[in-house]
Amino acid sequence: MGILVLNSGSSSHKCALFGDDRPPLWQGWIDWTIRPGQAVVKVQGETEVWEGDRATVLARLLATLGPAAGTIQAVGHRVVHGGDLYKESVVVTAAVRSAIRDLIPLAPTHNPANLEGIELLATLWPGVPQVAVFDTAFHSTLPVAAAAYPIPYAYWEEGLRRYGFHGISHGYCHRRAADILGRADLRAVTCHLGNGCSLAAAVGGVCQDTTMGFTPLEGLMMGTRSGSIDPGLVLHWWRQGKSVAEVDRLLNRESGLKGIFGETGDLRQILAARSDGDPRAILAFDMFVHRLRAGIAAMAAALNGLEAVVFAGGMGENSPVLRAAVCAGLGFLGMALDATANENRPVDCDIATPAAPVRVLVIQTSEEWAIAQECRRLLA
Repeated sequence: MGILVLNSGSSSHKCALFGDDRPPLWQGWIDWTIRPGQAVVKVQGETEVWEGDRATVLARLLATLGPAAGTIQAVGHRVVHGGDLYKESVVVTAAVRSAIRDLIPLAPTHNPANLEGIELLATLWPGVPQVAVFDTAFHSTLPVAAAAYPIPYAYWEEGLRRYGFHGISHGYCHRRAADILGRADLRAVTCHLGNGCSLAAAVGGVCQDTTMGFTPLEGLMMGTRSGSIDPGLVLHWWRQGKSVAEVDRLLNRESGLKGIFGETGDLRQILAARSDGDPRAILAFDMFVHRLRAGIAAMAAALNGLEAVVFAGGMGENSPVLRAAVCAGLGFLGMALDATANENRPVDCDIATPAAPVRVLVIQTSEEWAIAQECRRLLA
């Protein structure tokens, strides 16, 4: 069964065609950040700049599939927010499209882009079934004590609660860790550390807690997002005359690693400046590690014990310096790294010392492959 996966974001599209195995048969990527009406497009390793609106460029990208398009039997979509309605993946119907549209207020940046992809594919290939895989679904098992905010109960009834995000990645990484370790009942904290960062605590694949909440802004310090801060800071800025849009930009695009370092939220550049003794790079890294350690310890408490910690995402998979710094402060939980294994570009393997009671894994997350598997499960 040929499965096309479309991961539509506000500023990018990632596409992959899968056969029966994980390596994709075809890949395409669109970056919309260059300037309005133009996109950087990468197809099978070749990069070009294309003119046109989002629908036109995406349709042109899919046309490069050529004869392979005839093998596609389903299209899977990442949909960021499923609210309380969708606790698992579903085949897309008119009712599902309507629900995704109704949930736009909960994900105003992402759900419109996700819906745009679904509607375009329905036009291009009307006979091909589509599947919506929700980023929030993995966290739908959160106990009420973890999901509710300590605000008046009426708001819980209105749906103002912690939903969690990066669920497709967390679910994939937890299952992969359980397979590697041979533990179906694994108690693990998964660390998705990209430009957006979050943790999830799960037992046997059932999520018990996570760091992101009503929006992806809650939780860890991230590339450009602040993570959790005192809400009083927002009130303070409003009293100073800042608008909602200004505060939104400040917290989502100008904070986190970028806010402290000042130039970028890219950990690679921060580590290079840190090696040269740049004080703001040193502070940005130390703050990031401090909050990440605290988050892992909190997630371990939600599990009532810890058997494994998984590092994934761009930073988690590629920075041995980060992994070493985080684990060095969590020895009291039973974490100890094999220094050689940590430095040796680990992929889908355990890098803890043999005697360590808590296993530490580096897993190459694959949201696209996880979405393809969900398509196969639903349409088998």
